[in-house]
Amino acid sequence: MSQSSEEDVVQAMQDWWKTNIIDMQPGVIRYSGYAVEDLIGQVSFAQMAWLLTRGELPDKAQADLLEAALVAGVDHGPQAPSIAIARMAATCGVGINNAMASAVNVLGDVHGGAGEQAVTLYHQIMQHAQEARQPLNAACNDILPDWLAEHHFVPGFGHRFHPVDPRAPRLLALVDDAAKQGTVSGDFAQCARVVEDWLYAHKGRRIPMNIDGASAVIYAELGFAPTLARGLFCISRSVGILAHAWEQSQEGQRNKGPIPRQYIWNYTGTPSRDLPEEQAGEQP
Repeated sequence: MSQSSEEDVVQAMQDWWKTNIIDMQPGVIRYSGYAVEDLIGQVSFAQMAWLLTRGELPDKAQADLLEAALVAGVDHGPQAPSIAIARMAATCGVGINNAMASAVNVLGDVHGGAGEQAVTLYHQIMQHAQEARQPLNAACNDILPDWLAEHHFVPGFGHRFHPVDPRAPRLLALVDDAAKQGTVSGDFAQCARVVEDWLYAHKGRRIPMNIDGASAVIYAELGFAPTLARGLFCISRSVGILAHAWEQSQEGQRNKGPIPRQYIWNYTGTPSRDLPEEQAGEQP
């Protein structure tokens, strides 16, 4: 093999997993150029999440707003499927990482995906308003009927437990403060409020913004792509998943199912019946 071809092979191997995220060599770890020893003790976990996904460090005001969204979504109790799954998995003799993975794996379009969907919707409304040179309420009139026809609900609004989700007003207040300071534009917060007003006008009742809609405002204001909004929610909810898996593992229960064992599910199939004679006669 010639020296040129050897160099090509080495280059091809090094390019196999090429990345802008981390430079790691013996004795050296850098994230987007920053030495890990300089970051440790100097930046927050939220700043590190931003750095690894965006390639630059946020300023403190941006990081504080991101952290607020992460704090708000950490847990919603064992009735949430992801938390219930973590607790059940913990009673099956698996490690805590297995219980956490089982829980995170169900954070999909229905449970856990509304934040990503809300960011997507906000972007569609904002883009349509700009392109059509319309106010946001007119853009909602154009976008939301088609969205509802396809998806049957507007993500980020309404909650099956809370008449008003206590997390949403607090997050929006922080966005408003950040907009006054120039940290964010406030445009997506305005868009979300117009969506809420549109729903009231067309449904005849107030459907308040929930945690997904409010955290989506923050992710959109900070410039995160919709897909990253779901990933950030997974990071947030993993804290609650960890806590519940750990708590359950300390209780010593085994094979704990979704309902207490003294209760049996309702059977809705065919009533009790005898095996046909021709089948029964074949048995040894």
